Amino acid sequence: MIDPTFVELSRWQFAAVAMYHFIFVPLTIGLIWILVIMESVYVMTGKQIYQDMSRFWTKLFAINFALGVTTGLTMEFQFGTNWAYYSHYVGDVFGAPLAIEGLMAFFLESTFVGLLLLGRDRLSKVQYLLVVFLTALGTNLSALWILVANAWMQNPVGAEFSAETMRMEMTDFVAVLFNPVAQVKFIHTAAAGYVTASMFVIGISAWYLLKRRDVAFAKRSFAVAAGFGLASSLSVIVLGDESGYELGDVQKMKLAAIEAEWHTQPTPASFNVVAITDQDKRENSFEIKIPWALGLIATRSIDKPVLGIDELVAHAETRVRSGVAAYAMLEKLRAGDKAADTRASFDRHKKDLGYGLLLKRYVADPATATEDQIRQAAWDSVPRVPYLFWSFRIMVGLGFLMLGLFAASFYLLARGRLEKNAWLLRVLVWCIPLPWLASETGWFVAEYGRQPWAIGEVLPTFLATSALTTTDIVTSMAAYLIFYSILLAIELYLMVRFARLGPSSLHTGRYHHERADKRADAAPAPRLVPAE
Repeated sequence: MIDPTFVELSRWQFAAVAMYHFIFVPLTIGLIWILVIMESVYVMTGKQIYQDMSRFWTKLFAINFALGVTTGLTMEFQFGTNWAYYSHYVGDVFGAPLAIEGLMAFFLESTFVGLLLLGRDRLSKVQYLLVVFLTALGTNLSALWILVANAWMQNPVGAEFSAETMRMEMTDFVAVLFNPVAQVKFIHTAAAGYVTASMFVIGISAWYLLKRRDVAFAKRSFAVAAGFGLASSLSVIVLGDESGYELGDVQKMKLAAIEAEWHTQPTPASFNVVAITDQDKRENSFEIKIPWALGLIATRSIDKPVLGIDELVAHAETRVRSGVAAYAMLEKLRAGDKAADTRASFDRHKKDLGYGLLLKRYVADPATATEDQIRQAAWDSVPRVPYLFWSFRIMVGLGFLMLGLFAASFYLLARGRLEKNAWLLRVLVWCIPLPWLASETGWFVAEYGRQPWAIGEVLPTFLATSALTTTDIVTSMAAYLIFYSILLAIELYLMVRFARLGPSSLHTGRYHHERADKRADAAPAPRLVPAE
């Protein structure tokens, strides 16, 4: 039998590596577009201050980019080391977008990052702007292909199981690429990265303003981040609503768990703002609801139901029984049965084979499963509701909080009252970590909510692991955690160090004094000589 402790440790290791990696990713995705904005303004106005802004934030971008690449490389290796059966079962499909990401986006991104860091004084203004733009394009293309692969794990379109190879095989690459989950997930993730970078820039700029240093630089950086962050926050919220609609279409169980909806409500369904949920009793002991809200979000209508967990489990039980039939026919095909009726029966049931495999947790041969085991396997398709319910609400709450902060910042800046409201500047400094917390909880909802599936409704997670020992996993996880913690400490040290030094450390104190701040408005300004 499969050791559940080993499976859980394998999941914990991959989750830890992924969450460490995603500390660096959103800042990379977003900060490069802020550099595009700054370089564009410099090219259009000729004001040296905007080039100096780009020069300073590029240094912080480079630190983050280098550590992001380092932490990302090991993630793909884990598919071969810790998730070998997963790689065998779906590698033909899952590997394609990852290979394209490596061949196209990664090389494009890496090439232009080199020019970004080394070509500023060797290229014209327009050429360098083009380099910054192409770096941004490469960074986002890299994210696109990775999210296409991840979206296929959530909604495995464009592929079918082959009884001959005992693997999933791609049947329609276009369907994989234009998977509706992939499109929504990419735009939502990219916009979240833009919010992360905006909060990062606006928080550091607010710190400069509080310290009354590098004021001209800080005001302009603050203005760019406030405008970009406000637009990005609105995009995240709008696209989050679109994600809810996609969940209602292709991941009904995840949606029901996120909303703690144990039973199908009368249409249009209400949205649980707060609920105390009991997984064992399969009920909520306390609820605060918004009428109609869930129905509108999930179905875009007032007459379509949002199915509850009980009804979805009943449907899952039907699919488990169908999956048992698919498994039985598959065994006959593997034994050499070439009868047309056997092939036809397998083809009729094979879409439910994954549900039949859920019984492998309890019996070696799903055909021998008892009624209780079949019902238990159906309930295994329900993720842990309290974790998803509250993680989702933390993510959404932080999203609206950041929208309010960007809106207040933009308003006070436009009215010329920003520096008179030191309370907001202090809040912005302390709120720098918020987008990371929102991103991590968002990924927890996306990945934990997919359980018990490694590939949605195709391959259970407990079957996807490698033939390793628990000691192997514990040892490698400890090594990863130590190494990644060192990298995170290096990142924080370098970021804090260079942020404290500020833009004036790049030059001869240009922005440090108010007199210099006033001269910085002139266009074009004389080129500065780097400090020795």
